[in-house]
This record gives sequence, C-alpha cells and structure tokens, in this order.
Amino acid sequence: MEREQLFVEVLSRIGAYEPGIPLHKKLKMALQELIVSNRIRRGATLPGERTMAEALSLSRVTVRKAIELLIEDGHLRRRHGAKTEVSVPVEKSLSTLASFSEDMIARGLEPGCIWISKEIGRPSPAEAMALALPPNAQIIRLKRIRTADGNPAAYETAVVPARFLPSPDLVSNSLYEALAKRNVLPQRAIQRLRSRPASAQDSELLKCTVGSPLIIIERRCFLPDDQPVEFTETRYRGDLYDFVTELSR
Repeated sequence: MEREQLFVEVLSRIGAYEPGIPLHKKLKMALQELIVSNRIRRGATLPGERTMAEALSLSRVTVRKAIELLIEDGHLRRRHGAKTEVSVPVEKSLSTLASFSEDMIARGLEPGCIWISKEIGRPSPAEAMALALPPNAQIIRLKRIRTADGNPAAYETAVVPARFLPSPDLVSNSLYEALAKRNVLPQRAIQRLRSRPASAQDSELLKCTVGSPLIIIERRCFLPDDQPVEFTETRYRGDLYDFVTELSR
C-alpha cells in the first residue's frame, strides 16, 4: 500500500470508532485491521513515528504507544535499529516431525519460552488414553508459552511418562533436546488439528484478542517400537502461523 493511501485509510478508520476510545488505541485498532486484512502486506516497513504523527495530526507519544501495543501483540516487530516491520507469519510444516525450537531456528527466528508450570503428577483420562497409561502412572506435565523473537506465538502443554523423563527439571528450553539425551526421541507422530476462538485465558497468555482464531494441534509421538512417549496440545495464534503440507498422488 502506498504511504498516502495508508494514511487515508487509517484516518478513515480512526474517525469511525466510538469517541470515548483513547487515540492511541484507535490508531492501534486501525493499523491492526489493515495488517490482518493484508492491506498492509507482511514484512512491510511502516513509516517512522515522526512521519506518521505529522501525517495523521497526532502526537509522537500517541503513535509510539500504538506501535508498542502492536509489537506486544506480535503484529509488528522492530528490525535494524528504529525500523518497524509488519510481522511475517511463521510457516509450520504438518508433514515433518520437528520441535518448536527446530522450527524457529530453521526460519531464522529466536525460539524462547515462558514457563507456566513444571510438575509431576497423574495423567488426566485423556492423557492416560493418549499415552496408553494406567490411571495411577506418573507423568511429567510441562506448560509454557512459546515465543518467536520474543513474541508469544503458542501455548503448549506437553505430557511425558515419567519412566522416559523422571524429572521436569531436565527440560530447560527444548523438550526434544532433553528426550534425545535419554535416547527416547520420538520418531513418528499422529496429529489432530482443529480451530476454536481464543478464551479470556488464551487472550491473556498469548496477547491476542478474545475470540480471535486459534489453531490447536494435538500430537501423539511414538518411539521406534511404537511406545507412546509424548502427548502435546499446542494452541497457535492463527494470525501468526501458516500451516503448510505437501501432498502427492
């Protein structure tokens, strides 16, 4: 989108919002709508704060606040000093068994995580069924937010039988790295994909809007002898991920 057209569309949207909304939130909402609708293309560089402030007749503080909110939500990212770019969705293959960290590194992004909990416990009925465990078996349950270049991208709950991973403290960032050290790295997996709107809890954890689309993948992973070794549910932000699979006939 040409710069002049961008300013026209932003001003049009700002004028259509309810009068009681703070200006920086109106600007944030207007830019977010243009990004989500792909009117501002992925990877595009936004005009500088001063240029936007002058063109939109807003203060630089207002523009800066809106930009910071969009960065927090993962729609924008800072690159090469002061430049601000529209985030590019992460492509994830559905035909390759890879960890989140491996996916991010392969795409030139910095993987990270924010731990919610690490615990030893008993499996839920769904976890016991997925891992072929008795109800009184011990499992390791890991809950964390996965980040790409510091932006929340997914909320992951991973469950591993304790006989394969006796302590949750063995996992620092990569679960697969910990499993590989114990020679129990998964070799194949069955995945189930579905979608649903983000709940209030999802919104808080993933910095997304309540009701925005999430892509949920349940993965059952197996060792070469077909023993289930991992059961994971991952909730991906739909606006930050593109899922890719190759088909042949």
